[in-house]
Amino acid sequence: MLRHLFHLLLRTCFRFRAYGIESLKTPGPVLLVPNHVSWIDFLFLWVVLDLDWRFVVSSIAARYSWLHRKIMLNRRTFPIDPASPYAVRHMAEHLQKRGRLVLFAEGQITRTGTLMKLFDGTGFLLHKTHAQVVTCYLRGANRLRWSRQPGWRRWRPEVTAHFSPVLTAPACEGLSTAQARTQLTTWLRDQMVEQQFATEMEFGPATVPEAIVESARQQPDRVVLEDATMTGMPYRRLLIGAELLGNELAEHLAPGVGRVGLLLPNVNAMPVVLLGLWAHGKVPAVLNFSTGTPTMLTCAQLAGLQQIVTSRAFLERARLKLDALTEAGIELLYLEDLRNRIGGGAKLAAALRMRFAPRSLLRHAPYSGPGSDPRASSLAPRASSPAVILFTSGSEGVPKGVELTHRNLLANIRQMLAVIDVTDADRIFNALPTFHSFGLTVGTLLGLIRGLYVFLYPSPLHYRLIPNVVYDRNCTVFLGTNTFLNGYARRAHPYDFRCLRYLFAGAEKVQDETARVWAQRFGVRILEGYGATECSPAISVNLPMAPKHGTAGRLMPGMELRLEAVEGVADAGRLFVRGPNVMRGYLNADADAKFQALGGWYDTGDIVSVEADGFITIRGRMKRFAKVSGEMVSLTAVEDALAGAFPHYGQRCEVAVLARPDEDKGEVLLAVTNEPKLRLDEVRTAIKGRGLTNLCVPREVKFVKEIPKLGTGKVNHRELAAQLAKAE
Repeated sequence: MLRHLFHLLLRTCFRFRAYGIESLKTPGPVLLVPNHVSWIDFLFLWVVLDLDWRFVVSSIAARYSWLHRKIMLNRRTFPIDPASPYAVRHMAEHLQKRGRLVLFAEGQITRTGTLMKLFDGTGFLLHKTHAQVVTCYLRGANRLRWSRQPGWRRWRPEVTAHFSPVLTAPACEGLSTAQARTQLTTWLRDQMVEQQFATEMEFGPATVPEAIVESARQQPDRVVLEDATMTGMPYRRLLIGAELLGNELAEHLAPGVGRVGLLLPNVNAMPVVLLGLWAHGKVPAVLNFSTGTPTMLTCAQLAGLQQIVTSRAFLERARLKLDALTEAGIELLYLEDLRNRIGGGAKLAAALRMRFAPRSLLRHAPYSGPGSDPRASSLAPRASSPAVILFTSGSEGVPKGVELTHRNLLANIRQMLAVIDVTDADRIFNALPTFHSFGLTVGTLLGLIRGLYVFLYPSPLHYRLIPNVVYDRNCTVFLGTNTFLNGYARRAHPYDFRCLRYLFAGAEKVQDETARVWAQRFGVRILEGYGATECSPAISVNLPMAPKHGTAGRLMPGMELRLEAVEGVADAGRLFVRGPNVMRGYLNADADAKFQALGGWYDTGDIVSVEADGFITIRGRMKRFAKVSGEMVSLTAVEDALAGAFPHYGQRCEVAVLARPDEDKGEVLLAVTNEPKLRLDEVRTAIKGRGLTNLCVPREVKFVKEIPKLGTGKVNHRELAAQLAKAE
């Protein structure tokens, strides 16, 4: 009777619902492992559990007060002394008697709102008892007043409990007890992360604008955007701007237009225009202005663009001439003109709507999430609808147009949020351009959806200025590439990065020297990730919970991989990945036909090795291998060996490695450097010093004044090869 009363109370106060409760009927031995986010988590479980379930509690914590004793010491609990070596044995004995236990394996209420480490005694318990497992994700409970999350909390947030199907832990034959304990604890945490991700995908907003509006409803006055003008933008102003610009754009877009070009740097206006276009069901195609006008024209024609939104001030500052685009019949819509056409009445009406009905921003694209009107859903942008068109770098050929859906973007953001313990207090600094998927998804959209402050900086090349801004704005999350991080390290003061909690690096391999400099000079660990535009972009990432230097981390939740054998490479293979963050397809017909034929698998074109614990090591791109005397040689590995190997020439010294045909050996290597004094014998010594064979030694060294780079800072090997061919 009391349980039913509390169940009714929870439904009334928190709209509490439980899903997957059929798993709770599983006979023992069974272990229920929920995330632990508030003081009253046990209540949400107790009201749906049978009477024989017992909660594992700390007998030491029960001594704190009379109330603690009443709650924690009764016939529904299983008291243990966490400091006792016999605690796990007592739990194991209970399970072996076909008992059923609820165990908060984190050992404490989370301090971040997300899953913390699990104590490895849980893995030992599974190893000894072979108990079945049910995991539980308490969604929304971290926002309760009784949580420890260092962010906004409410008296009555919506709370739901999501129980997994019954899980059987993998066998650990041939492993020692210590190894089995570690492996099973990691397995259990992976299951909990996967459940959180899957639940958020099922119950969270279905499209990117819906997710942003939902966060804006929770904290309308929170400043979430700031740019180099030092102008902060709260959520409410973001929605008002998107409403006004979206309406104005809708009046000037050609009839029936689905895709609209977007040519803007990292400024507050960029996400405003994105949100305004999404609100009207349009698909922004973000152009890479670092590639030059001819390539931009190729991309615009590939996407079938008739109009491009840009800014006169930006074009003037960047010295971009778009005559070729206008001559091809593409109309330029300038933000300055659009803003000047917006009247005071429209501004007042938008301000009132966004204050009292922020979801009205989506009135042109009806809400398509859970509980939506099925009669309206056919008109709505669905999760599978295109959200954005991005273009690959074109370093290996003509740029490809990548079509990412709302589901792709949201999946990748939720994958990252499931494994990264960001808090409401975190502040993101993003100088990576939004025409790059790393800068768009991780650097911009993740913060807007999660409710984090995002500072948008227009260029990653301002090596002297950026460390000062990071310092001044107390940013805690910083994104970069190996090239850019080297530039910042040369100019930054050791105290500039004092607030950093996370430094994520992607787009190119992090060199050992870069990691060493950041660790020793700034006390910051670089967390290397791996991704591709086609995967929205993150595929894997290193984490403080599970770091391994030299690797690209472990696979994102909800993804799977397979390796195909490569001739001449014995311990690695060509990587294919599949998951909800993998693109809808290419705009290029030939490339799209090849992708669709793979049945959802994406061919990364990279050669990787995967360790037993799931860590991925990138050996190089398939096209960045050379066959020397019948052996496969990774050009990337040779470049890594030469990186930072010549400190006497200064940090500016760079070396790129190319391959060229050779009659005797099939192919030979060529070192290209911007240091005119670098000699071949120095290169040979550096390569041998890293333990590489003679096959990895370049035949000669070529000098160029400057090694060409892509917008992400990576070496443009295609352009470099073209320059050398032209010089010869």
